[in-house]
Amino acid sequence: MRVAYFDCFSGISGSMALAALLHAGASLEGVSEALASLPTAGYLVESEQVDVMGTAALRLQLRARPEGVIRTYASIRTMLDESSLPAPARHTAQRAIRLLAEADAGVQSREPDLVTFHESGDEDAVAFIVGTAVALHQLDIGRVFASPVPTGMGMARTEHGIVPIPSPVVLHLLRGAPTYSRGIPVELVTPVGAAILAAVAEGYGDLPLMRSDTVGYGAGEPRPDFPHLLRVVVGTEERAANERPAHGDVLIEAHVDGADEDALHAVIDAVIEAGARDAWFAPVTGPDRSVGAVVSALAARSREPEVVEAIRRVETGTVRTQWVRTVPAPADPVT
Repeated sequence: MRVAYFDCFSGISGSMALAALLHAGASLEGVSEALASLPTAGYLVESEQVDVMGTAALRLQLRARPEGVIRTYASIRTMLDESSLPAPARHTAQRAIRLLAEADAGVQSREPDLVTFHESGDEDAVAFIVGTAVALHQLDIGRVFASPVPTGMGMARTEHGIVPIPSPVVLHLLRGAPTYSRGIPVELVTPVGAAILAAVAEGYGDLPLMRSDTVGYGAGEPRPDFPHLLRVVVGTEERAANERPAHGDVLIEAHVDGADEDALHAVIDAVIEAGARDAWFAPVTGPDRSVGAVVSALAARSREPEVVEAIRRVETGTVRTQWVRTVPAPADPVT
């Protein structure tokens, strides 16, 4: 399986994440086509090769034509639901946007559907999140890990006045992730960057066991005192023969009634497309002698919402999902 490791030694922003993935081999043309397919006034992502303290990197500039429309999370969600993005990229983008909206809503004490991403910039939030999701799909990334995250420290000026660094939204998004200030009085993590990590990273720590084949560097704002870069290492996952399922994996099971074998195979295909590592089904007979099936899927915890959604989509006509449950993935059986 293809793996990406986000080495956030100088933090992360939406532009840095997308730039690093493009530098690692994703297609700017493909990302631009995906953004152009969205029903907006239009985005233009410009790239520039730069040298950051001796390291070649890519820096991005987003240009968006003003729409004169304030987009809420509800309108952005509908736009993504109706988009023609590849399903895995769409699911990733939806998850990141939802997490960002929920974090904003928690800080502002309002309903997520009414949130506007004023601090992140509507254009930046949508373009860089969708672009990153598409780039991960282009690189066929199945798992994402990240380093501990330096946030910076101090205070920053926003349209609401002076706020602490890291911002309340960033702290909300990075709950449970290992963070530290690095002692630098600069905002190193933006809300969009934090939302991307929260949406895709399975875990945080050292570089995982993998065979790397490409490395990309995304440049942030120029700094005279440190290399403001995000490094993304892309390669193939390596596993020992006796290794147990990765930390954070979950087993998702659902009891489905009324589905024939063709419908069940379609569910399995949808579950795999949603990001499950493996999926299978087994026929079962209920106490009332009704015939159904248990659909099972092994997935990273970060992919659980998308996999559950894929299973629930089977609920059409006479087909019904009786229950869905999620439990920690068991260890590999002893053979």
